[in-house]
Amino acid sequence: MPHPTDSATRPALQGLILDFAGVLTADPRPVHREWCSAQGLDPEAWRSTLNDHPEGRRLYEALEVGEIGQAEWNARTAPLLGSGADPTNLMGRAWSGVPTARRMAALVQAARDAGLRTALLSNSFGMDPHNPYEHAGIWGLFDVHVISEQVGMAKPNPAIYELTLERLGLPGEACVFADDHPVNLPPAAALGITTLLVADEEAAVSKLESILGINVPLTV
Repeated sequence: MPHPTDSATRPALQGLILDFAGVLTADPRPVHREWCSAQGLDPEAWRSTLNDHPEGRRLYEALEVGEIGQAEWNARTAPLLGSGADPTNLMGRAWSGVPTARRMAALVQAARDAGLRTALLSNSFGMDPHNPYEHAGIWGLFDVHVISEQVGMAKPNPAIYELTLERLGLPGEACVFADDHPVNLPPAAALGITTLLVADEEAAVSKLESILGINVPLTV
C-alpha cells in the first residue's frame, strides 16, 4: 500500500518515479525458470546463482554499479549456472522472453500527457550487448534516467534517490515511487516520497491512477 508523508502542506504530486524489472516488466521469475529448464539447467539456477551463490551475487552486484560490463558478467556467470551454460549474450537470452508491463507503460505516458515529470530509477543489469530498456520499449517514456550502472550506486543507497530528485528538479514530497522490492522503499519515504510496493500490475496501475489523478485507457 502507498505510504505518503504526513504533511498538511504537501505539494501536489508532480513526479512519477518507477523501477524497471517487475514494475515496467512482468514478473521475470517464471520466465527465468522456464528459460533455465529449456537450457537443461535446474529451474532455479538463475535465481539461486544471482542471489544465493557468493560469487554469483558478487558478480551481479558489480554489474549493477558498473564495476564490470554485461559481456564480462556473461562470461563469468555462465559457468556458475551449471555445466554447459552458454555465455553468449547470456543476459539477453534470459531476459528476451520477459514481457513489457503494457498498462504500466501506458500509465507513464498518461502521466507525461498530464504534465508530470517522469523518472526511471533502475538497478541495472547491463546495457551492452543486451539493452533491456530498449528491448522493453520504455526508454523514451521518461524525462530522467537514473541507471545504477551509469551513476556508480544502486538502490537502496539513499544517494541514488537524492540524485533522482535532483535530476527531476522536484522535492520528495512532490513525487511518487513504485518498486517491487520492499527494501527499496524506506530510503525514498525518508525523503518525503510517496511509495508504492508493486506486486500486481493491474492493482499497481489502479492505485497510481488514484494517487496521480490520471486514467489509463482500458484498451491497452
